[in-house]
Amino acid sequence: QVQLVESGGGLVQAGGSLRLACAASGLTFSDYAMGYFRQPPGKEREFVGAITWSSGVTDYAASVKGRFTISRDNAKNVVYLQMNSLKPEDTAVYYCAAKWRSIPTVTRSDYWGQGTQVTVSS
Repeated sequence: QVQLVESGGGLVQAGGSLRLACAASGLTFSDYAMGYFRQPPGKEREFVGAITWSSGVTDYAASVKGRFTISRDNAKNVVYLQMNSLKPEDTAVYYCAAKWRSIPTVTRSDYWGQGTQVTVSS
């Protein structure tokens, strides 16, 4: 049974930092590209960042580029999202997703985590 378990969300002031972690089990982690998505209140889920399965190439949404960093540890089966210089508009439920040898998207991902709330106060 595949599980993606997220942690690290919380309440932070604007300008602060948080690090999310997504621990995967039940799959060959090194064969899966991983991504982070978020869903702000009242809005649709959107792409935040992704990392490929072996070479670790990354991609980011324009709104977070330069502030967020996605990384992975294939020995620990964990993907991280380091979020710096947080803004109130980053407030959302953050989800991790996995897709076998392809970048996950909102509509095309194999597995999803349960989500973790990130709230940025002004």
